[in-house]
Amino acid sequence: MSENNQPELYSEIQKVVGLLAQESSYKSVCHRHSPELPMPSSERLVQIVELCREIIFPGYFGNTPIRPDSIRYHMGVYVEKLVLLLKGEIYAGLCFECDGSDRSALQERKNRAASIAQSFISNLPELRRQLTNDVQAAYIGDPAASSTGEVIFAYPAVKAIVNYRIAHFLYTMGVPVIPRVITELAHSETGIDIHPRAQIGESFTIDHGTGVVIGATSIIGNNVKLYQGVTLGAKSFPLDKDGNPIKGIPRHPIIEDNVVIYSQATILGRVTIGANSVIGGNVWITSDVPPNSKIVQFKSKEMELMFGSGI
Repeated sequence: MSENNQPELYSEIQKVVGLLAQESSYKSVCHRHSPELPMPSSERLVQIVELCREIIFPGYFGNTPIRPDSIRYHMGVYVEKLVLLLKGEIYAGLCFECDGSDRSALQERKNRAASIAQSFISNLPELRRQLTNDVQAAYIGDPAASSTGEVIFAYPAVKAIVNYRIAHFLYTMGVPVIPRVITELAHSETGIDIHPRAQIGESFTIDHGTGVVIGATSIIGNNVKLYQGVTLGAKSFPLDKDGNPIKGIPRHPIIEDNVVIYSQATILGRVTIGANSVIGGNVWITSDVPPNSKIVQFKSKEMELMFGSGI
């Protein structure tokens, strides 16, 4: 750019800065917080997830040599580091909407963050048990899997379910913001979108995984298997008298035990898919399905005439 154009550029910069600094342009997208309060950090949350993966599945994530005589040492290092990171991020989440003016309230949040972090650490053995069952379900349900080790190391569903189970525990403890960030990290990594509020039972697995969506109020029983592209979503969003969406009401499906849902199936609204049912691919369901059902696409007479009865 020539020097002759510099005044024009500076003038344009000043004009743009003035527009961006107008409160009316940013007040709906600006987060105001006291400068001494921590903000949640995606980078630290990634570290937390990676530590949890290494603690739950020793030797698969990170670079820890696993031997019976040294594993206790490594677990101690990881768990201690995890506690420190968790306390900080939980505190940041609890402070996300506060202004920092009430010092006693801040101390209360700090104490609460420490308590939640301790509860999370105490839950790690149970978290490992749950995820071990999830891995076993994926291995048993996939003939292409050569070992549970391959499932742990390579399958995107395992990573997404680890993030979900971490986030769900924090959500049930009343931690704001942080659980959603953790599940969205998995969404970015795997293409699997599970809301941390969803309730998912034992031995859960997702085959392939890309494009799966599980809404916030979904309830999934034990031994459920989903394939890629499955949506457990909401049919509509009820509005209040002012026209705003009503938050928190049950609006997603209930999937009972031992259900298989094949690829691209869409199940919308507070409907129940009965136990031991099979939902075929590409179907659209907005009403209850009785137990032991098999739902598949309707094969039209026109399709049969065009392609023959072999379709």
